[in-house]
Amino acid sequence: MTAAAKGLTNDDLRAFADYISKLPPPDPPADPADPERFARGQALTRRHPCGVCHNPDFSGREQMPRLANQREDHLLKAMREYKTGARIGYAGAMAVELRDLTEADLEDLAHFLAHLPRAAR
Repeated sequence: MTAAAKGLTNDDLRAFADYISKLPPPDPPADPADPERFARGQALTRRHPCGVCHNPDFSGREQMPRLANQREDHLLKAMREYKTGARIGYAGAMAVELRDLTEADLEDLAHFLAHLPRAAR
C-alpha cells in the first residue's frame, strides 16, 4: 500500500479516505457459518475485549478497522501477523490481545467475524 500511495498528496489521501468511509459495509459470505466454529469464535469475543476497540458490533471506529464480514482469510492473516509481530500497529496492543490465543482460536475467531449475520451489525 505504501508504494501505491507514494505519489498521492494529502488532499488525495483525504478524498480517498472520504470515499472509502462512505462505502456500504460488506455482506456476510454466501456460504453458511459452521455452527460450532461460530459459537467458539463468539465465545472468544466475550472473553477478550475485541468489542471495546472495534465496537460491540465489530463495525470499527477511528483507526480501528471493521472486523464484521471481512474475508475470513484476511482476518486470519492479519491476526497471525499481529500475534507474531510481523504486522506492527496500535502500539503492540493487538500482539498482547492475541498472545494467548491458539491457532485454532484464531481460526474460530476469524470464522465468527466473517460470518456475522446482518442483524449482529
